[in-house]
Amino acid sequence: MSAARSAAPTVVKLGGSCLDSLAEAWWDDLADYGRARPLVLVHGWSKPLKRLSPRYSDPSAILRDRYGNQSRWTTPEVIEDIKTVSAGLGEEVVARLESRGRTAERVLGSDGLVGAGEGERWWWRGKELVELENLVGPINRVEAGLLGDLRPGHCRLVTPLARNSAGQEVNTDADRAAAAVAAAAGASDLVLVTDVTHLLIDGEPVSSISAAAAAEFRDRGATGGMRKKLRAAGEALDGGVERVVIGSAPVTDLLAGRTGTVITRA
Repeated sequence: MSAARSAAPTVVKLGGSCLDSLAEAWWDDLADYGRARPLVLVHGWSKPLKRLSPRYSDPSAILRDRYGNQSRWTTPEVIEDIKTVSAGLGEEVVARLESRGRTAERVLGSDGLVGAGEGERWWWRGKELVELENLVGPINRVEAGLLGDLRPGHCRLVTPLARNSAGQEVNTDADRAAAAVAAAAGASDLVLVTDVTHLLIDGEPVSSISAAAAAEFRDRGATGGMRKKLRAAGEALDGGVERVVIGSAPVTDLLAGRTGTVITRA
């Protein structure tokens, strides 16, 4: 391994659907891995948000854009709820890492780290196309310098809210935010930790796949969360990340290719 690669950070996206079910051994592995490599963690919040209020489990809260991508209908009140649950998640993650000898610091994306472009105005709500304000936006900027000194033994935990040109805080897709952060930070690897062990194609687990083949499947047959993860993987690789891994196992097992799905350019 070259000196440049050994110094490059690893970005790990912690899925909101699985964050509270990760075993103690999983955290032991992450802390051990972080002893020698700079770590940037990006967290989701889907399950904690649903626990906060039953309205977040209502199907009417989910919209689709013209490309078929799902988005949570986000109002200023939803932004505040996201910040509430994220603060609690942040405390838990920092405590887990610090109890294992790592230092950690939380960074709110909307405090200058992540910028967003103009969002869609027209959304599919069920079978109806409606015009509405939805506080989401595509990420168009990451100020990697605000992550500070990325060094082994210290972790940055990013809450992936962003701020648009009008100064509004907006929701982003956490997988694609992790991809943007990984590209901006010069990460060698992006690990998307989720509640499934592999990408499945035609019901069969896939251990490795090229970016082109992953994009073809994304547009042909992927749905829901996996569709977003494959889009994020492509964006990360296009941005210079060498490898993206999707799975549910400990980070060192995923990066070693013992399980999960590895996506590379070729």
